[in-house]
Amino acid sequence: MTELVLVVIAVLIVVAVGGLAAAKKKSGGATPDNLPYQSANALFSAAERSFLGVLDRAVGSDYRVFGKVRVADVAAVTSGLSNSARQVALNRIAAKHFDFVVCRASDLSLVCAVELNDKSHSSPRAQARDHFVAQVCRTVGLPLLTVQAQRAYSVQDIQSQFALLVSPPTSRSEPYVGQST
Repeated sequence: MTELVLVVIAVLIVVAVGGLAAAKKKSGGATPDNLPYQSANALFSAAERSFLGVLDRAVGSDYRVFGKVRVADVAAVTSGLSNSARQVALNRIAAKHFDFVVCRASDLSLVCAVELNDKSHSSPRAQARDHFVAQVCRTVGLPLLTVQAQRAYSVQDIQSQFALLVSPPTSRSEPYVGQST
């Protein structure tokens, strides 16, 4: 009887180990102890880091700059949609992010979004993405400052563009999108 119990236990162990190996293979090698991730090492690219320093100085101490903010964190899907329409709308913004978002330091209310555009924004797909994000900003009333990536930036130029963008629109025909060259 004892031998039979040992054989049954051995068979159960073999089956369990085989099942775990199959599950691991099916999941691409990922298990709770072995996730398929590695450190990205830096939050920003060199160009973004350079621009962030200038943007921080340009907006001054009345504002705080946050980086890599999801569009879905600043634009909520309107109510009244069917579940599937709501999910489609959320999916369109969930994986997109702004390079930077400027908020008032006093209450962290949104002031504007900032996109730093480099060569990668010249592809048709990237231009369609940029157009969509600009439309979302217009829809939610969030000014969007777009700045062309450069080797160096003038704090005064960025400061002027920021001030113009966040001042009340008077004679500007496109109040929510600022384009820097």
